[in-house]
Amino acid sequence: MVRIDAKGLHYKKLNDLIWEAVENGEEEIVLDNVCGQRYIGAGIRKKVKIEINGVPGNDLGVFMDGPEIIVNGNAQDGVGNTMNAGKIVVHGHAGDIIGYAMRGGHIYIKRNAGYRVGIHMKAYKENYPVVVIGGFARDFLGEYMAGGLLIVLGLEKDEDGNIAGNYVGTGMHGGEIFLRGTVEEHKLGKEVKIFQPTEEDINRIKPYVEEFCRLFDYDSEEILNEEFIILKPYTHRPYGRLYAY
Repeated sequence: MVRIDAKGLHYKKLNDLIWEAVENGEEEIVLDNVCGQRYIGAGIRKKVKIEINGVPGNDLGVFMDGPEIIVNGNAQDGVGNTMNAGKIVVHGHAGDIIGYAMRGGHIYIKRNAGYRVGIHMKAYKENYPVVVIGGFARDFLGEYMAGGLLIVLGLEKDEDGNIAGNYVGTGMHGGEIFLRGTVEEHKLGKEVKIFQPTEEDINRIKPYVEEFCRLFDYDSEEILNEEFIILKPYTHRPYGRLYAY
């Protein structure tokens, strides 16, 4: 295990030190005093665990392909941007565009997330991205989503008592959004509809909810016993007629 003090380090210098440790065969890296440094874990393809004490900056885990990143605090925007594989665990809040164009791997956020979570998420064959949010998500959840799975557990609610903001699923043409609770239909993008989950549906999300509860010390049985809804797109080409006739 190697420990790096990030206090006052430029993000490029910090990332150079991380890559040096990875190339030297380190399997566990602890970063202390992180404060806004960007691109931590960017493009790393080896099985390494990175633990962050502090608040990482934008694009945490961008293009990541295999590592596990644990954030003991909050994270800024773009967590898991175009991520291929691995796991990111945030023991706090996360900012906007979480999982942007994410292609695989899992992201677990204990508390709340910002705007445009899951925008352009996609899945292909064995690549299946999953984002689980413990609290609520802001506007444009699942915007232009093309595949994968978003789960919002609603353990916290926003100032109006909602677990999702406006324009949920706008432009969505693949994947699924599970909400533990309800959302008013006027908050939905016109491309999605509400469905009631079957027992099979709940069994599909159960492993991810159980992992969330294991990570953050919640009771999975209690959470899964509450009512969920599923949001799904009703067309795979929501804007087809705008561009082709």
